[in-house]
Amino acid sequence: QVHLVDSGGGLVQPGGSLRLSCATSGFTLEDYAITWFRQAPGKEREGVSCLVFRNGLTEDADSVKGRFSIARNNAENTVYLQMNGLKPEDTAVYYCARWGMGYDSWGQGTQVTVSS
Repeated sequence: QVHLVDSGGGLVQPGGSLRLSCATSGFTLEDYAITWFRQAPGKEREGVSCLVFRNGLTEDADSVKGRFSIARNNAENTVYLQMNGLKPEDTAVYYCARWGMGYDSWGQGTQVTVSS
């Protein structure tokens, strides 16, 4: 059974850092891609960072380039989103999602709040 479990969110001051985790199970990562999304209140869901496991390709949204990075822990089948230089506009619920034939599995979400 496929599972994605998000964790690592919290309250952080502007300029701070957080690392989100997406723990995966029930499938082989090499056959898929993982994307981190976020959704702020009243806003549409936004793709933030993507990692394609077969070739290691990553892509980040313009709004987070140079601040966020996506990476994989091979031993733990976990995908991380390292977020540095956080801004109040980064406040949102963050979700990881698996791409196979479309986004077919989602984590439950983890809240990130950037505020002084």
